Amino acid sequence: MTPAVSFQAVGKVYGSGAKTLSALTDVSLTIEQGEFFALLGPNGAGKTTMIGIMSGLVRPTQGSVQVMGFDVQSQGPEARRALGVVPQELVFDPFFTVRETLRIQSGFFGLSKNDDWIDECLTALGLLDKANANMRALSGGMKRRVLVAQALVHRPPVIVLDEPTAGVDIDLRESLWRFIQKLNGQGHTILLTTHYLEEAEQLCNRVGFLKKGRLVSVQDTSSLLASSSLEQAFRRILAEAA
Repeated sequence: MTPAVSFQAVGKVYGSGAKTLSALTDVSLTIEQGEFFALLGPNGAGKTTMIGIMSGLVRPTQGSVQVMGFDVQSQGPEARRALGVVPQELVFDPFFTVRETLRIQSGFFGLSKNDDWIDECLTALGLLDKANANMRALSGGMKRRVLVAQALVHRPPVIVLDEPTAGVDIDLRESLWRFIQKLNGQGHTILLTTHYLEEAEQLCNRVGFLKKGRLVSVQDTSSLLASSSLEQAFRRILAEAA
């Protein structure tokens, strides 16, 4: 079976000459279809750079990335169609309602009659009563829910959640995870970055640990939890990788 995501010796260096910053170094990682995978690491470890490369927003200095078998650089439209990304930042267009925002997002992928799925996303994320509200009028938590719906509106087989519950209320966290677990149960592949280790502990099949741009360990969550908590394993693995 074609992997959902494949990083092959990926590196990313910013700058040139004496002023360079290595954001990623020789990262190789395979995530299989249907996995719920957590990518963990401290701030600045390279998690968001990996996501940027997956989504085609960042060009790697070396190596290649495939999403559902499509090369992100040479088959960009196909790779992007297979991917839905929920970013950390609250990015939205203030001139449209929630429903208009999701219809426009659907149109980017050639989906002109998508209201049934839009309604399902809105309902699952507690947004149905806000469907006709302008994006400017929403709270930060509600805007984040719309970002999740935007990432899911074209039903991508691979879903990337970059710190999706940072600073949001418990209701969103619970409704989001119920919906994401449902999608994972239907075969969608989930890649999660989070600083809430209990989320990775409860949700993910495997965990990858990043430190200073290097993927230092990839392990089954069950194996890690057999001898310690995920937080203890996280601290131990990163300390051993010093």
